[in-house]
Amino acid sequence: MISAGDFRNGVTFEMDGQVVQVVEFQHVKPGKGAAFVRTKFKNVITGAVVERSFNPTAKFPTAFVERKTMQYSYNDGELYYFMDLETYEQVPINASILGDNFKFVKEEMECTVLSYKGKVFGVEPPFFVELEVTETDPGFKGDTATNATKPATVETGAEIKVPLFIEQGDKIKIDTRTGEYMERA
Repeated sequence: MISAGDFRNGVTFEMDGQVVQVVEFQHVKPGKGAAFVRTKFKNVITGAVVERSFNPTAKFPTAFVERKTMQYSYNDGELYYFMDLETYEQVPINASILGDNFKFVKEEMECTVLSYKGKVFGVEPPFFVELEVTETDPGFKGDTATNATKPATVETGAEIKVPLFIEQGDKIKIDTRTGEYMERA
């Protein structure tokens, strides 16, 4: 059990039959009246974010979210297959569970699969990936006075903004959380 007074960012707990994760919290002690904890939490299954205040003594059962490193193997229509690195078992995951940042993942990359009581609810790709630029316009000399960017398509098919000096065939490092170009690889 966890009390609302012990809330921290990232803590997961069960509330009303749902698994939620604390996104933001603030302990409030007004001059008049009782203290309370103002909390913003996210339903880990649906992704809905809700704000609510709790009495600091309110208790909730702790939810243990399993995080397992798995290798992305291939996709077959709407199903994406991940291999358990310990048992070599293939686990199919529906495309609706994958986030927008999954567009930077290519086959054989390791991802973190999140599940609660055996039900998969999310896939976290690595924070940084190295991909090859497959298509981009040529850069022009002298266009470096400003932070100008141009669109580029990487080997997974995702499109991002890159500096003008990046050319087709270059390997680049991308932050999957923001979808931004980091540096040449």
